[in-house]
Amino acid sequence: MRKVHALSILAGLLLTASGCHTNNASRSGPERAAPDSTVPSEADAGSTRHDAAPTAAQANPQSNDPRPVLVCFGDSLTAGLGTDPGQSYPDYLQADLDKLHYKYRVDNEGISGNTTKDGVERLPDIVAMHPEVVVVEFGGNDGLRGLRIEDTRASLDRIVSTLQGAGIKVALGGITLPPDYGQDYIRQFDETYKLLARKYRVPLLPFLLKNVYGVPGMMQEDRIHATAKGNAVVAENVVALVEPLLKK
Repeated sequence: MRKVHALSILAGLLLTASGCHTNNASRSGPERAAPDSTVPSEADAGSTRHDAAPTAAQANPQSNDPRPVLVCFGDSLTAGLGTDPGQSYPDYLQADLDKLHYKYRVDNEGISGNTTKDGVERLPDIVAMHPEVVVVEFGGNDGLRGLRIEDTRASLDRIVSTLQGAGIKVALGGITLPPDYGQDYIRQFDETYKLLARKYRVPLLPFLLKNVYGVPGMMQEDRIHATAKGNAVVAENVVALVEPLLKK
């Protein structure tokens, strides 16, 4: 019960906190409206990569780095929104992999506000990087807007199938929704990740913020995004997720 209550608070604050950002571009309403359709979603925070979290590729240009690439592909949870440079979970993931003697270059390809449809549109850029592994973290913004489950599943399916078709190893990072979105919608939403993981036989982390959300000091004041300390724990979660796909 405490977890459900915490998740309810998470989504509510995700919607309200986003209204503080300056990008208020209009968007068409979803077929299934969120509980309070007058409150903007995270997408209104803008669709540019978080400036405070430069990608590993910027620090280590691929032309000068022979290591295989591991891409973290997602929304603001991946981008590290609200943290200082070097404090996104992909940054900590790089440090963790280095300590474990995995010779990979981690590239942060998180963009705040992205939906699964945005992820599909960005696929050509990700494939062109020729990564060896991609951690896919999308869906939260779809669910919080109450978008059709069928559309979210179709977009995630296309993301995973396209990456696998290009010979790239894929791992999935999921999220869940608060109870006021309705039991049936939540059940279908949660099943999306499980069905996709089974279909394509990819490792799954059902909740990216495992051991982070609700833990003192792990979340920012908006209670949406992880702090630096929280992102370090997210990175540990992701290490366990991707380690079966890595080689030394």
